[in-house]
Amino acid sequence: MKYGVFLPSARNGFMLSEAAPLYDPTFQHNLDTTLEAEKQGFDFALSMMKWKGFGGSTGYWDSCLETFTLVAAMAARTSSITLIPSTTLLTTHPAVCARMIATIDDVAPGRVGLNVVTGWNHLEYESMGLWRGADYYEQRYDFAAEYIEIVKRLWLEDDVHHAGPFFELNGATVNPKPSRMPTIVSAGQSPKGLDFTVNHADFSFVMTGLENLRKFTSAMNAKSAEIGRSVGTLPLYAVITARSDAEAQRIAEDVVARADRTAIGNILGSASLDTNEGGSSAHLQAALSLPVEQGNMAFMSFPLLHGTPETVASKINDIVAETGVPGIMLSWLDFVSGIREFGEKVAPKIRY
Repeated sequence: MKYGVFLPSARNGFMLSEAAPLYDPTFQHNLDTTLEAEKQGFDFALSMMKWKGFGGSTGYWDSCLETFTLVAAMAARTSSITLIPSTTLLTTHPAVCARMIATIDDVAPGRVGLNVVTGWNHLEYESMGLWRGADYYEQRYDFAAEYIEIVKRLWLEDDVHHAGPFFELNGATVNPKPSRMPTIVSAGQSPKGLDFTVNHADFSFVMTGLENLRKFTSAMNAKSAEIGRSVGTLPLYAVITARSDAEAQRIAEDVVARADRTAIGNILGSASLDTNEGGSSAHLQAALSLPVEQGNMAFMSFPLLHGTPETVASKINDIVAETGVPGIMLSWLDFVSGIREFGEKVAPKIRY
């Protein structure tokens, strides 16, 4: 069973609520979070990237640490955990991305991955003059496929020549090479996103309730098997543990009751423009009124695991038994103490 932490590299982590801790991201907080995750035997830590936040009373994601520099700094301070920065495709040329990952691998050999973010939030890219227009909503997985093929070639070959719809390379090189092929992950949930992940990634991140997770995992397993690949599905969850199930429920209800509806509205307004049906943006739009177990927007649409440590462990056991997922990625209200409690009180009760 793989455990990962979704790092609090942007303001307020992943809770859109005045009931959650309000803070700007710092290197020290992310390092402390990662070191605790490493101590508790977590497998990976993933750093997201957001170039423009969503405001509201909480200033949600209005501050964000740059993902590659953050991960590179933490690579030098850790020893076993895999570190995964996120490439936002419209901001970073594939040759630049490939070289940065190779450099981080030199700092932490064999401990770097890459999260591929196609980008549906047009506002953050428009702010830098990088948005490719409305056609990009439909093109973005074709763009991503060409992008990641170039990245992988640069990790394996010298003098890469390429002429495609989106990129042209004439003898591009990346040396030194990574010590091994970095793990590729993606969060595409639409049919196009699933096809991209099946063909180009090793794991898919999914934020959805149990019924849809079961369907997605089954589709992922079948499609990847058809082409002789094995691609794992890693669902995202928020975690709230307390001394009793009732207390954890009260905390969850307070987070929802005090949700930052202005920031949520800004997210949903941007997501509504995405014409790629069935993907992450569609899930966000549906999440405002969902029960917390299925992914309420106050928790960034991550389904919530809440209760005593025993209850949370039991819920994870049920999820794995029903879906066969090989791991999970988690977030907390308080990351360091939450990871410590998870490692000491929850993980030992998980059967997988």
